[in-house]
Amino acid sequence: MILSFHPIFEGDKNIICAGRDPGADDLASIKSADAVILPQGCRESLYQMARENCPHVFPDYDAKFKYPGKIGQIHLFRETNAPHPRTETYRTINHLQSTTDRQPTTDNRQLTPPFVFKFDWGGEGRNVFLIESQKAFQNVLEKAALFERTGQNGFLIQEYIPSQNRTLRVVIIGRRIISYWRVQENKETFQSNLASGAFIDADSDPGLQAEAGAAVRDFCKKTRINLAGFDFLFSSDSESEDKIGTPLFLEINYFFGRKGLGGSEAFYNLLNTEIRKWLKHLN
Repeated sequence: MILSFHPIFEGDKNIICAGRDPGADDLASIKSADAVILPQGCRESLYQMARENCPHVFPDYDAKFKYPGKIGQIHLFRETNAPHPRTETYRTINHLQSTTDRQPTTDNRQLTPPFVFKFDWGGEGRNVFLIESQKAFQNVLEKAALFERTGQNGFLIQEYIPSQNRTLRVVIIGRRIISYWRVQENKETFQSNLASGAFIDADSDPGLQAEAGAAVRDFCKKTRINLAGFDFLFSSDSESEDKIGTPLFLEINYFFGRKGLGGSEAFYNLLNTEIRKWLKHLN
């Protein structure tokens, strides 16, 4: 019996669990299922219930919940030896001040502007800042202090990688991999996501796209991730020759935009197809 909690995928039994934690009836259904299909935005409580009581669950969100937030992802990149920009993570401002005396470092090397400051949460470029001066750094630390007063802690500081104002999005859906560039024409905006006005380019530099796709496939073999959007940078800085041509992991987006995939309808068609392929390989 195929049990689906996903509103778009039709199983033998279908349950909507949006906006609530699972209960006894959900548990009974999961225990009787051969496979469980979950929505992208499922709560950790539903995911853990499914993982503990059914042998086959899609998508595989073990990495998402074991390595939460941007800080968790950096730890995952380190553990899997995935290339990424030099980064240090901090749980609080006091942690930063006690370890660096207000001057950030990565890999024991002092960072001077420009560098990138990211809060542990947020998507589509929200809460990500290019720091180009010590004043800008102090301003963002004041913002962090305000967040900490509300219980929102955690940020990371990352080296700035010049990348011709573009990032590569690589999406994995089941075994299918799709990639496209997001290119920012506004030179005054350092972010290159669609929310900041970037445009989609699916054709340029197919060799680099293939490199990143291979990196995602290898990474997902190690982590079992099978539904996510990965963001990559390729350095254009001639002084960083070791990074040129190397896909650098930036972030993992477990809930990602669909415009680059052709819109929601195209995405759901892809998702349904890949789920059915996944189910077929279980037999």
